[in-house]
Amino acid sequence: MGEDPAKGMRAIVDGTYRAESRRVFATLIRLLGDFDLAEEALHDAFRAALEQWPREGVPANPRAWLVSAGRFKAIDGMRRHARFTALDDVAEQVEKLADETPAADAGDIEDDRLRLVFTCCHPALQADAQAALTLREVCGLSTEEIAHAYLTAAPTLAQRIVRAKAKIRDAGIPYQVPSQE
Repeated sequence: MGEDPAKGMRAIVDGTYRAESRRVFATLIRLLGDFDLAEEALHDAFRAALEQWPREGVPANPRAWLVSAGRFKAIDGMRRHARFTALDDVAEQVEKLADETPAADAGDIEDDRLRLVFTCCHPALQADAQAALTLREVCGLSTEEIAHAYLTAAPTLAQRIVRAKAKIRDAGIPYQVPSQE
């Protein structure tokens, strides 16, 4: 008797999540410009994979498929939000994202991970926040795992990460690799 196809596909998606989620996340941050929006888009993309891959098969390049799916899910969410709030800047942001095409080659994705490391380790952030944010966003460790390693309460560490993300957003810390100077 063969293995349940649903379990097999779930294992493929789980393996892809473990192998590719941080790379997909880094690219989505570059495309969307926001940690929280990228995190939501990442999870939406994997939810879509669980729904579509059993019907259509695993794509030839799962990482590129996930980036595109996450980007389009984010754009759809922004359009829904724009309908309810009628903000001109939200509509402009949606149009800008719709016109951009995500980079799918491995070099660009590695550059996105490097950009994420430099953003998480920006000197404007406190050293403890830099380390916690890097472990969470680049390495994919859970808040609880990081808190355990730091001998800190998980809610305290979670708040540190939230404050670091807010500082990145509010200070306009660029999502880029710094120049050699």
